[in-house]
Amino acid sequence: MTGPRRFPFPVSPQSLSLPRRRFVQGLAFAGLAGGTGLLRLPAHAATANAPQVLDGTAFDLAIGTSEVNITGRPRTAITVNGSLPAPILRWREGDHVTLRVSNRLPDAPTSIHWHGILLPANMDGVPGMSFDGIAPGESWLYRFTLNQSGTYWYHSHSMFQEQAGLYGAIVVDPLRPPPFRCDREHVLLLSDWTDLEGSALYRRLKQAPSYDNHYKRTVGDFLRDARENGLRPTLADRGMWGRMRMTPSDLSDVNGHTYTYLLNGLPPAGNWTGLFRPGEKVLLRLINAGAMTYFDVRIPGLKMTVVAADGQYVHPVTVDELRIAAAETFDVIVEPSGQDAYTIFAQDMGRTGHARGTLAVRHGLSAPVPAVDPRPLLTMQDMAHGEHAGHGGAAMEGGCGAMMSQGAEGGCGAAMQGGGSVDAHAGHGAVGAVVHPPSEDGNPLVDMQSSPTGPRLDDPGIGLRGNGRRVLAYADLRSLFDDPDGRDPGREVQLHLTGHMEKFAWSFDGIPFASAEPLRLNYGERLRIVLVNDTMMQHPIHLHGLWSDLEDADGGFQVRKHTIDMPPGTRRSYRVRADALGRWAYHCHLLYHMEGGMMREVRVEERA
Repeated sequence: MTGPRRFPFPVSPQSLSLPRRRFVQGLAFAGLAGGTGLLRLPAHAATANAPQVLDGTAFDLAIGTSEVNITGRPRTAITVNGSLPAPILRWREGDHVTLRVSNRLPDAPTSIHWHGILLPANMDGVPGMSFDGIAPGESWLYRFTLNQSGTYWYHSHSMFQEQAGLYGAIVVDPLRPPPFRCDREHVLLLSDWTDLEGSALYRRLKQAPSYDNHYKRTVGDFLRDARENGLRPTLADRGMWGRMRMTPSDLSDVNGHTYTYLLNGLPPAGNWTGLFRPGEKVLLRLINAGAMTYFDVRIPGLKMTVVAADGQYVHPVTVDELRIAAAETFDVIVEPSGQDAYTIFAQDMGRTGHARGTLAVRHGLSAPVPAVDPRPLLTMQDMAHGEHAGHGGAAMEGGCGAMMSQGAEGGCGAAMQGGGSVDAHAGHGAVGAVVHPPSEDGNPLVDMQSSPTGPRLDDPGIGLRGNGRRVLAYADLRSLFDDPDGRDPGREVQLHLTGHMEKFAWSFDGIPFASAEPLRLNYGERLRIVLVNDTMMQHPIHLHGLWSDLEDADGGFQVRKHTIDMPPGTRRSYRVRADALGRWAYHCHLLYHMEGGMMREVRVEERA
């Protein structure tokens, strides 16, 4: 390993080691087997239950199993160097890093994908595209140069290993000082844990997709709505939901009835604690490593100033709360003073549970933990269905401006050429027509379609509107830099996010991954991808190897990201520069949606 590097903050002697520990009653075992990376805990992250931090340019990472007890019952987790979550990897922009990853699992191949890191395709860590995976007893040497800085993360891309614990944070320190000042920092890694084997949970989702939806509407709800809204509107509302075979309480496929939500590997009872001194500016690196969970994050009593999204600097925006989709990262600055402890509160989007930690002046303190907010219900407006579908959604006066059941009389499946590519001047992602591909028509794996006219970037999302707090919306995110490419896209590709709720089947354009042809990009080209969400679920869409430059409502460059959140009934567009040759994964980052078929291969090839 190379010599130790100085952290940007002082390091106290007591922070240089961390004993092995066993957590009981809702706490996880995290053994600390070392590698060639130096184990050290910088003062700005030092806490009695801090994840281990590996710093340097050469690392040995061993993937194996460890016993954990998160819910009161011992279970086996997949860990890195015996740690759940995996160690924080601290790198530096411009460095060339090597990581020898050894598979010590007894009977399963494994892999690691470096989420959001730009690198050669054969280092991306996706079995079947980048390489064959790492067989039991074997190792793989990842080598790449860091041409970026910021907050990222890493996880397995093999079956359900990510759900079982194989995920960790990455911090890439910049060569130049950041455009903000902070006195210390903490990584806040959010995740979801289940005692079920990932394959067993997937089988349950296929057999009973609504297993975790305990909030279906009752006769009592119907009578109440009829009294408040009138019988005829209530009957019409129930009829629309019935024809679409959907329920407005179905916000997430897996929720707190199955999951325990974790912060840095600890459940709420574990009370992960990060220290501060009054008056300091504290940088919090938020990472959503959840397999299936959207988190709504706030720190009661503190404002959060968002300074980076997906590792890229943005114009600062100060909020009380933000929603972080699976796989996204946000850097926020807080300035705690006036009290000794603050609760970090991250409730799931369906309001069935929460992760929790504390910022405090010393260990052992806590602050009041809020109750979860009232459980929201989806409306037709949320899915661009209704005469007043606000936030840029499609208006509907009976017919094809709506999300509607696939196969219904007078369906909306307009024909288009099979490739899904249109001329860039035919309309960008903010205006232009929604054109459904013929692969959706009569497709038994597609249960609905939508025709939204706008991206709804100013909408904070279901359950966050009008809650009395200032909530971050995508429209608030503006990169500190102009469009890094500068060219207008030469062509446009429109893709529809499709699914069938009752079959738990997910796809692009109604074609699951196993049957889909690759999306082919010409090396060096600039193109626009338009995503249309035809489903009632949110989908965080991640394109490996290439940046996704989100466009604003007028089609201009807005913010650079690696994961684009797609709420139901929205149409969002982003520009892509095909500057990395090879085969890349492109998928929904909800793990079981990806496994269920919402994935494509993208091939960047030299022009013929």
